[in-house]
Amino acid sequence: MGNPEASAVVGAYRTLVPSGLRRRIARRVPIRLRTGLKQLLRHATAVTLLARALRAARARRRWPHLFNAQERLAVLAGHSRHVALVRPTVSPLGLREANLELVSTLFDEEGVDYFAVRGESDYRSCLAVAEADRDRVARALSRSAATGPVYVTACRGDVEVGRRVLCGSRRARQFVGGAQVLRVGMVWSDPAASLVIGLAHGCDIEFWQQQDGRLVAPRPNRVTDDVAFDEPRVVVPVSRLTGFAALHTRRTRSVRTIAPCADALPEDVRFPIDVVYTWVDGDDPEWQHRRAVYGEGGYHSESANAARYISRDELRYSLRALEQNAPWVRHVYLVTDRQRPGWLNERHPRITVVDHSEIFHDSAALPTFNSHAIESRLHHIKGLSEHFLYFNDDMFLGRPVTPADFFLSNGMTRTFLSPSQVPQWERTLGDRPVDAAGKNNRRLLLDNFGSAIVQKIRHAPYALRRSVLQEIETEFAEAHWNTSMSRFRSADDISIPSSLYHYYAYFTGRAIPSEITFAYLDLARPEIQRRLGILLARRDRQAFCINDTLSDGRDVVRQTVMLNKFLQAYYPVPSPFERKEGEVR
Repeated sequence: MGNPEASAVVGAYRTLVPSGLRRRIARRVPIRLRTGLKQLLRHATAVTLLARALRAARARRRWPHLFNAQERLAVLAGHSRHVALVRPTVSPLGLREANLELVSTLFDEEGVDYFAVRGESDYRSCLAVAEADRDRVARALSRSAATGPVYVTACRGDVEVGRRVLCGSRRARQFVGGAQVLRVGMVWSDPAASLVIGLAHGCDIEFWQQQDGRLVAPRPNRVTDDVAFDEPRVVVPVSRLTGFAALHTRRTRSVRTIAPCADALPEDVRFPIDVVYTWVDGDDPEWQHRRAVYGEGGYHSESANAARYISRDELRYSLRALEQNAPWVRHVYLVTDRQRPGWLNERHPRITVVDHSEIFHDSAALPTFNSHAIESRLHHIKGLSEHFLYFNDDMFLGRPVTPADFFLSNGMTRTFLSPSQVPQWERTLGDRPVDAAGKNNRRLLLDNFGSAIVQKIRHAPYALRRSVLQEIETEFAEAHWNTSMSRFRSADDISIPSSLYHYYAYFTGRAIPSEITFAYLDLARPEIQRRLGILLARRDRQAFCINDTLSDGRDVVRQTVMLNKFLQAYYPVPSPFERKEGEVR
């Protein structure tokens, strides 16, 4: 994707010019002119191509063995001076584990005594060594220079304070000689260099000082500030030390640590978490025929808008995002109406397709074209875990997350309140379906708990408990039944997993308001391409939603092409839930 927002010059502009001044400039300069200027700046950076070519030639001479196999091809990554290793299956988890393997192997070969620490970040490893072993560490890291491009920088606390340099360089030796904390690791890239990840998933090395027979940490961690010099070592799976681990897909490597770091902590989320998607392909002729039998449907134009049912392959990329950024998910359930995405690998053991007929016990409710009705039945999925996340196919995880971002270890769910409000006036037939349902939710909650809800819930992955959903079905039996039997969206619907659940769980002590870094993008907005470009360049949101409720069909092709380019650039690595090319379904 030709993304002007990712230009190095544009990045420098954002760094050097204060945000308030940038906003004033943005208000006075038309969008098209700003986009054109960014494209011009992007092309102006072509003058750096010669320098990049020279660095590439130097890399080929230094590490010729990395240019012999496709999976290990070294390239220059993005707009930095870094050399990346191309991996078709690049992922944050894979890089974190590879960096831990790299450093621990170097230490073992050099005779460095170390133990893993539960650091402040779940996305990096952290190894503690005694200050007395600093020379051995220096020799170990210098040897890594012969194997490939490995970078190092110094940290103050958890913040990097030096430029990342290649191990073995003069500057690297200065870092190793004096820093209390080093950050070490490789840079990985997908073949198209649209996904480049580096020391955010590196391995930190802490130099612990010997004082009165104990080793004292140079910075805070999650467990202890000091240990006995001869503290016994134990070997445990890496998943004991972090919430960002592939718990259900494969065995994680083991690592040497100390007993206090091997124990579970009160904040650790240790229960299984599943994911549920609802999906429809509005272009399917059979589905269209089933829908046409019942007329246009819906009391409101937004309910009947065809944009609600357009499939732009978002599900494929949402699953890629899930696999990249939440490897701890146990199982995925895909709820559909006799449909299957053509690319879906149904044989994969971690995904199950659930038909509407399996969760609707009254066949008179089917077929249904009402998402509120479908959502009211999710807790009836056979085998679903007590704690699960509910995704629409237009929801995406934008960066790595842990179970603790959605659940507390005591089982409570996190609620992400939106700044948008439920309108205060009484319900009318002119209300949009989302507002009508919000008002119906408010009436039920006001009658039962004496509180009138104001805020909507963010359209981000919803953290839910199966037992609470069952309780809601019992407590609000009439409204729940009417919603589940409403074939199209109705002014009488309640919206359960997207609103009612979160307030009910809060009032009954099973949910807590929380924060998530989030972006909501509407494909019908004129600035959508610019916003997609910014999102791709920064990759700074834990979750985002790309919605479309207003398109009238004339812009569908253009929007689809634009969205697919963005999603392919953001999520270039196929998930295991996709069939390989040529594989028989």
